[in-house]
Amino acid sequence: MEQPKNNFVDIHYAQRGTSSNTDELGMREMQAKAYQYRDKRFLLIKAPPASGKSRALMFIALDKLVNQGIKKVVVAVPEKSIGRSFRNTDLKKYGFFEDWRVAPYYDLCSANGNESDKARRFCEFMRTDTKSKVLVCAHATLRNAMKELNDEEWNNCLLAIDEFHHTSADTNSGLGDTVRRVMNNSTGHIVAMTGSYFRGDGIPVLRAEDEARFCPVSYNYYQQLNGYKYLKNLVLGYHFYKGSYLDHIGEVLDTHRKTIIHIPSINSRASTARGKYQEVEDIMKLIGTVVERDYNHGGGIYTLETKDGRRVKLADLVDDDPKTRAGVYTYLSKMKKADDMDFIIALGTAKEGFDWEWCDTCLTVGVRGSLTEVVQIIGRCTRDSDGKDTARFINMIAMPDADLPDVKVAVNDFLKAITASLLMEQVMAPSWHFKTTQEPEEDSYDTVHTIVVEGLKPLSSAKTKQIVEEQLDDLKASILQDDLVVKAISGSTTAENITQHLIPKVIREKYPDLTDGEVEEVRQRVLLDTIIKGNDIVDDKGNPIDITETYENEEKRESEGNRLMKLANRFVNIDKLSINLIDTINPFQRAYEVLSKTVDAPTLKVIQDTIAEQKFDMSIDTAITLFKGPLKEWVAAHDGAKPSLNSPDPKVKELAMAYQMIYNLKIRKMNGLEYEPEL
Repeated sequence: MEQPKNNFVDIHYAQRGTSSNTDELGMREMQAKAYQYRDKRFLLIKAPPASGKSRALMFIALDKLVNQGIKKVVVAVPEKSIGRSFRNTDLKKYGFFEDWRVAPYYDLCSANGNESDKARRFCEFMRTDTKSKVLVCAHATLRNAMKELNDEEWNNCLLAIDEFHHTSADTNSGLGDTVRRVMNNSTGHIVAMTGSYFRGDGIPVLRAEDEARFCPVSYNYYQQLNGYKYLKNLVLGYHFYKGSYLDHIGEVLDTHRKTIIHIPSINSRASTARGKYQEVEDIMKLIGTVVERDYNHGGGIYTLETKDGRRVKLADLVDDDPKTRAGVYTYLSKMKKADDMDFIIALGTAKEGFDWEWCDTCLTVGVRGSLTEVVQIIGRCTRDSDGKDTARFINMIAMPDADLPDVKVAVNDFLKAITASLLMEQVMAPSWHFKTTQEPEEDSYDTVHTIVVEGLKPLSSAKTKQIVEEQLDDLKASILQDDLVVKAISGSTTAENITQHLIPKVIREKYPDLTDGEVEEVRQRVLLDTIIKGNDIVDDKGNPIDITETYENEEKRESEGNRLMKLANRFVNIDKLSINLIDTINPFQRAYEVLSKTVDAPTLKVIQDTIAEQKFDMSIDTAITLFKGPLKEWVAAHDGAKPSLNSPDPKVKELAMAYQMIYNLKIRKMNGLEYEPEL
């Protein structure tokens, strides 16, 4: 069985066991961290799948009910199936002071009836003095009920929203409007929870002024995975193909691994003319021959015999017949052991909130619609489970073809897939602490994770400190969704333009209230963090250094000699880094190297030529900056010659692009008269 050669992310974890260990109150690491802030009126919990957000909410909500004067709790989830996470839970036997109880009448995710009936029951819960203090519903039910409720009816109530990234700052967002109404027009409390804070449409989850009122609690992917007991390795990779994915999926589908296969949307480029049901049938034939079909669960559970004689089970979640879908979910919800399921084939399901702890591989066909979707899919295979030491996410991506009419769309999709993996590497790799030579050591950081950087500006405000400590991943998501940055990953621009123009542009757009000095402080750290993460660290002899280890003192670390990292095709001592050096390094160089090594030369040329056709997609601010500085210097150094758009040097092409943009602008301003800007 051929496996993808182009693994983009390959991260090893320490198996510390702290993610699942519980304290005297029965709380895991993330839950205990969130519980420290239980008295905050607005709490935003950012934590990955399987970290225990649901139970963290139970602990916090029960404390608010018992000790903080809160009278009622509403828990809203994106879809009914996720409501299972908030059913009755025994907590007292593990050390907590109260159990979590939801009356069946107010478990609207399990209740029968239409949305109108559920909205009516919701309003009844809010308006009457019932013994039941907790209601669980879908986001849709919350939105419908809010059409009938007055804002003051949320006084002394707690609204908990699971998968909070479904909220939007957009004025037409029902969830976003609900959040603002509770925050501004009542005394209600809010606990917001999400495993992914990245929206794919570029609209922020919260308005800046609203988000500033939330107390953030972040527990990142690296903390979660490094604290697992069993999982020690996460691999994210691509498998590029030409033609139909059905002709190539057998190259990466390993029938010995517990796998969720997400086939492409029928409207996507990767979908085939055969249709979704036939695609499922073709994949099943690759796995084996159907020997049994379980009609007790709607007919969507199959037993297949593989070519080597093994019996495996497969669940079909593509079949959207309500009875079949319900039967499959019933079977999946009752699984008790690894042998109960081997494969799940899904289309729009088995992502957010879906729990199959034995899954170790997610094989996803086609470009996903957003970074959130990628995060959610990866979360399906990263749950800690006995016998699972490696989790794999494999993305099958169609290579762009110059002969096809949609080559521009194909190139953009292709680069989006690369940027998604770039971000996943950033999210799931260990964090570093960067400090100036003047800053003292901080006990909260392991020595091995600290790097002194010459020329690094100290963080001068509470705002920049919060961005660096809590929001770097969100900022990187914004950077990697910027169109100009995505194109830069193909090698079509210079390192200096990325580090000194494109990244600061995105920072200013995301945080318009920052001063120029604060933008520079954030720019330096997001650049450092991006470049350092994901690179292998070795000693003087080229042997890898395991940075997951905790060093007890500086002397022990120094005894291992220099820590070297390959940056810009040369090894650099990371204990002697400077900002001047970092500014000359393309933070996406590794992505370009993966791209250029794993697609053939003609395909790489298609990608670069397609982007070259959009060569004037440079911001006017960048063009002016280049025109006033680097362009004048280049012209002076070349005896007055002008740079050519056909130059093989990307720096020269970029200067030529800036010159042409300014030239065109001047012509327009001179009402069509012949005019050449002075250099």
